[in-house]
Amino acid sequence: MPTDSRRLLMFEAGDIREWRGHDVVDADRHKIGTLESVYVDTATDQPSFATVTVGLPTRRRLVFVPLAHSRVGPGHLQVAWPKSRVKKAPAIDTDGILPAEDEAAIFAHYELDYAPAAGGERRLARR
Repeated sequence: MPTDSRRLLMFEAGDIREWRGHDVVDADRHKIGTLESVYVDTATDQPSFATVTVGLPTRRRLVFVPLAHSRVGPGHLQVAWPKSRVKKAPAIDTDGILPAEDEAAIFAHYELDYAPAAGGERRLARR
């Protein structure tokens, strides 16, 4: 992941749904897929991860990518992680939901610290 001083991505709550279907690209502008949804951190209610639709038309899946250090551009969302890493990230079916017990694996894939919410609740919620 790049260590430059990119600003943290901030979505207005009402804007999140408007970004569905936009291209998601890596730092080198290689297309990864299309934005499906945004997951917020339940402790802060701030966007934390996105799911990106990847794969062949008959084998589509949603992979997770962190939104920290992402940038919004005209018609695309640029994430800080390389395409090769995102494509190998934990995934769910396009009509699936993220089981609470699978959250830690997503954070581990990107070598990010993980702790469940204060009361043991899930850490990520789809918006």
